[in-house]
Amino acid sequence: MKVLGIETSCDETGVAVYDTDAGLRAHALYSQIALHAEYGGVVPELASRDHVRKLLPLVRQTLAEAGLSTSDLDGVAYTAGPGLVGALLVGAGVARSMAWALDVPAVAVHHMEGHLLAPLLEDDPVRGRPEPPFVALLVSGGHTQLVHVETIGQYRLLGETLDDAAGEAFDKTAKLMGLPYPGGPQLAALAEQGNPGVFRFARPMTDRPGLDFSFSGLKTQVLLAWQNSDRADQTRADIARGFEDAVVETLAIKCERALDAAGCDTLVVAGGVGANKRLRARLEETARKRGGRVSFPRPQFCTDNGAMIAFAGALRLQAGQHEDASVKVTPRWDMASLAPVG
Repeated sequence: MKVLGIETSCDETGVAVYDTDAGLRAHALYSQIALHAEYGGVVPELASRDHVRKLLPLVRQTLAEAGLSTSDLDGVAYTAGPGLVGALLVGAGVARSMAWALDVPAVAVHHMEGHLLAPLLEDDPVRGRPEPPFVALLVSGGHTQLVHVETIGQYRLLGETLDDAAGEAFDKTAKLMGLPYPGGPQLAALAEQGNPGVFRFARPMTDRPGLDFSFSGLKTQVLLAWQNSDRADQTRADIARGFEDAVVETLAIKCERALDAAGCDTLVVAGGVGANKRLRARLEETARKRGGRVSFPRPQFCTDNGAMIAFAGALRLQAGQHEDASVKVTPRWDMASLAPVG
């Protein structure tokens, strides 16, 4: 089964073709970073208009790279939520129109399920794909969640952020320290030049039981440290390192607690913050100590992309799931409401 995947939930236009026999055939991504940079954040109306301009050319490009035509497709998958409603409608409209014209099924994909399944998109050459049950750490955009994956499509929320997500904390902390948009990757790069231990910030909500997160207080601590510092370049790097260490250790502590609560030793990590080198190293160390394993997607599939949507959609289409002909999206969508696969 060859499935076209379309991702337009926010500020990146992603398209991919996934073949259930041959794996990922081709993928392409267009980022709107330059468009939104002058505003310091995503402008929803501009995002929607740019998806309109870029989506069909990307579909043509991806099919050409896969060596396929539209008549070779067996299904179309698209992100239906969560996300910006206008942006979602662009992808849903194109996907439903293509599916109707080609007389193939279309399936709505939950954006966070796409991220959750991204580590399963490609086989680990040594250990193969992780199999449920496992715990997933989702650190994407406005989401920081720990989820117990009992089977594909059957998810139980173990903990989530009560305020800022980890990715938001990275972006907002970078902005208050004067780093350019998008700030998260800039802050992580700056932390590489920082000295560990010069600034030590709290590991929020790790001094009490539970699996929920909170990063807004950490952001305030960093702001006060920055305002009261000499604001030299090295000081900025040292503060960035202290902030990153606090986020990484907090996530690692909560992951270990979640594995204990779920009674398993397999962890998958997905979402933009999942590309962070220090987080990957820390969670690898945790897995080794437990005698378990941790799986990540390759860095380019940590951020929003069409490949994860094509893969998640292919699993659901294979299970016989599809949508009717209406174009509808769900900007707020509880992943626990999804139907199991298989």
